[in-house]
Amino acid sequence: MTNITPNDTICAIATAPGCGGIAVARISGPEAIAITNKLWKGTDLDKVKSHTAHLGYIIDPSSHQILDQALATVFRAPHSYTGENVVELSIHGSTWIQQELLRILIDSGARMAQPGEFTRRAFTSGQLDLTEAEAVADLIASSSAASHRVAMNQMRGRFSQRLDTLRDSMLKLSALLELELDFSEEDVEFASRTELKKLAEEIYQELHRLTASFATGAAIKDGIPVAIVGATNAGKSTLLNTLLGEDRAIVSDIRGTTRDIIEDTITIHGTLYRIIDTAGLRTTADIIESLGIERAMARIKQARIIIWVIDPNDTDTINDTATQINRAKTDDARTIIAINKTDISGTDINPHLPADMDATCLRISAATGKGIEQLKETIHSLSGAAGIDENTVMVTNARHYQSLTTAKDCITRVIEGLDANLSCDFIAQDLRETLHHLGSITGTVTTPDILTHIFSHFCIGK
Repeated sequence: MTNITPNDTICAIATAPGCGGIAVARISGPEAIAITNKLWKGTDLDKVKSHTAHLGYIIDPSSHQILDQALATVFRAPHSYTGENVVELSIHGSTWIQQELLRILIDSGARMAQPGEFTRRAFTSGQLDLTEAEAVADLIASSSAASHRVAMNQMRGRFSQRLDTLRDSMLKLSALLELELDFSEEDVEFASRTELKKLAEEIYQELHRLTASFATGAAIKDGIPVAIVGATNAGKSTLLNTLLGEDRAIVSDIRGTTRDIIEDTITIHGTLYRIIDTAGLRTTADIIESLGIERAMARIKQARIIIWVIDPNDTDTINDTATQINRAKTDDARTIIAINKTDISGTDINPHLPADMDATCLRISAATGKGIEQLKETIHSLSGAAGIDENTVMVTNARHYQSLTTAKDCITRVIEGLDANLSCDFIAQDLRETLHHLGSITGTVTTPDILTHIFSHFCIGK
């Protein structure tokens, strides 16, 4: 973001690009009301109350021609999104009208906003902290009820409140250490090492809980990956089609039909899941099929949920398939064993499953739909998304995760220093670093480069 003057007045279209029923232009800055008045025919906007809407006409000052009938909503500083004077003009959605309005606003003294500049001004004026500002982008991009709920919680300050509580605990610990430093020559102890360590460990546990939530939080934000795996001809593609409710994958009795990755999404109880059909796992001399199996193994590594589809009559492949799955999956991934083809006579047997496979076992028929609803409920239960409510605090942002991880490393050094009876000088320095990294999350500690990187990913009108 370049050439920003914090006291000038900016404008942009705040609604999605293209033609629609209406579009909204946003003007923010000290001259927002005065500039809008130059092209406004109707009630004098300089005299109206804040948070009121007024019907009038937009006039091109250069030609004195009416551009459009519009609704002007006025927000006076500091009670606006940016903390500045703001006017929002609701116009008809013609792309030509939108572009002409921007031209007239610029000719009248405003300038085009940079990406994310409205929200950056909200952060600069103290309307939002940095986590709340970043949550605005997440809210706009939310594609499911779960991702929307997580973003709303963050935008309402739930994450910031948790960080403030952590910061208060660390400031208390820091104060005790600094007092000991101030009175080090007088042999005064303001808190025992045991008490200091207990407080540091409580801080560590909260940081650990927050960092541990990132895997689930990021998955909910982007769609939780669910890999359908198993031996060839077990019914994986049929299961994909049944879960999606459409024929996305080719189904055939010929082994090795699926060679490439097929992916689509479904929503279960408001949470988005990315369902991935993979090539059948087996030993093969076919080069193309081997590439497909390699890709399947890569997707198993990325999956949060693994559905292992088993044909109960194909017992010869179970141990080899289990070995491949266990070798590829992460420690956080949860496994569902779906014993398929239960609609076929003779498949009511229970195959001998590996004892070391930690999994939930279900009996289904991908062809008839038997057990599919139970499978969906199990996917949702194991994903960690079922317990999200308005009080859930979850890390979804990689920048936050990195800062929290570094802060956790610093507080670990504090605990180790207390155990080793190190001088308070060294312990206090590690604690200051912990506070610094937490401050970088909310924007208490930041740099122009960090702000530019964050807000450059926003849309122009936000």
